[in-house]
Amino acid sequence: EMSAAGSKYIDTEVENAINGVKQMKTLMDKTSKDHQAILHTLEETKRRKEEAVQLAQEKEQELAEKQEVCNETMLALWEECKPCLKHTCMRFYSRTCHSGSGLVGRQLEEFLNRSSPFSIWVNGERIDSLLERDQRQERQLEDLEERFGLLEDGVDDIFQDSTQVYAHVYPFFRAPFGGFREAFRPPVQHVRLPLRSQRFSRDLHPFFQHPHRGFHNLFQPLFEMTQRMLEEAQGGWEHPLGAFGPGRVLAAGWVSRAPQFGWKWQTDPAQSQLREQLEDALRLAERFTRRYDDLLRAFQAEMLNTTALLDQLNRQFGWVSRLANLTQGTDGFLQVTTVLSKTPNLEDPSAPPDTQVTVQLFDSEPLVLTVPGDISWDDPRFMETVAEQALQHYKQ
Repeated sequence: EMSAAGSKYIDTEVENAINGVKQMKTLMDKTSKDHQAILHTLEETKRRKEEAVQLAQEKEQELAEKQEVCNETMLALWEECKPCLKHTCMRFYSRTCHSGSGLVGRQLEEFLNRSSPFSIWVNGERIDSLLERDQRQERQLEDLEERFGLLEDGVDDIFQDSTQVYAHVYPFFRAPFGGFREAFRPPVQHVRLPLRSQRFSRDLHPFFQHPHRGFHNLFQPLFEMTQRMLEEAQGGWEHPLGAFGPGRVLAAGWVSRAPQFGWKWQTDPAQSQLREQLEDALRLAERFTRRYDDLLRAFQAEMLNTTALLDQLNRQFGWVSRLANLTQGTDGFLQVTTVLSKTPNLEDPSAPPDTQVTVQLFDSEPLVLTVPGDISWDDPRFMETVAEQALQHYKQ
């Protein structure tokens, strides 16, 4: 009779936990829908960014071809101008930054030796910077996708195990009457990057087997790392001279110390139009790159919020998934083996002695629990107290 009363309490807790896992699944399915929308927006932004970069590269190539018409006098003048331009740029850099001029000077000299006045005037390393930024963004998205895949797989595993528990405990609610499994099938077909979760998949099952090893560790290290990268990159976009790279330092010195080159290029209307088109394409590519960064940050924030909620639900209800491989006994999940009155309290002989109860819950080893003496054996609170204590021990 005590076992039956205790099992009734445990059955209720199991049902509550199953409903909690259903909440996890519902939340994950909604997040998956949002995830598909974010991926679609990221892909569209990336496509438009790549189109702008491709256009910029085409205009740069057209301008480079027009550069071939420069005569020997112009190129010779460039060789004479390089030392003066370097000196002017380094004076500007030293006044602005007050440090690191030696390293920048060497970089500047290398840049001058492999550049032409034309390429410095119109480009300033912006296309290379965009391409490097694109590679970093791709790596960040791959990492986010890998971890998102682990998040989805973890929730799916817990949910599938819970459906088995549901079938064991409530067989009369099986489909078509209950429709538990059917009602919570994923509403969308998930699209993943081809390489997702290769690095982490070997750790998936040990990570999720214990209910108190939750989801919250999946995204925090990645978020901190990429947030630093994005903030550094954002500073590069917003600062008027970027990171003071050689091309940008040269751009500052170019206007004041090479008027003859500037005038020469300005007198060619076709080249002026190409430069304007190149600048427009670069500005557009940079705008879409910033938009992509914003979307990645939003994706990260969404994942952190979702994993925090899922982690809370998992710690509260995830324990039920461990019961998937158990079979319920004839008398229920909780079995009472012994009930004994403890020795009376010598300090207060008039107080009723506590009761010692030995029980076995699910597949655990026998537990020895104590019920306060003021709760009699026939009080409904007696077995509720025993079952609650046993369940807490099992969860721990």
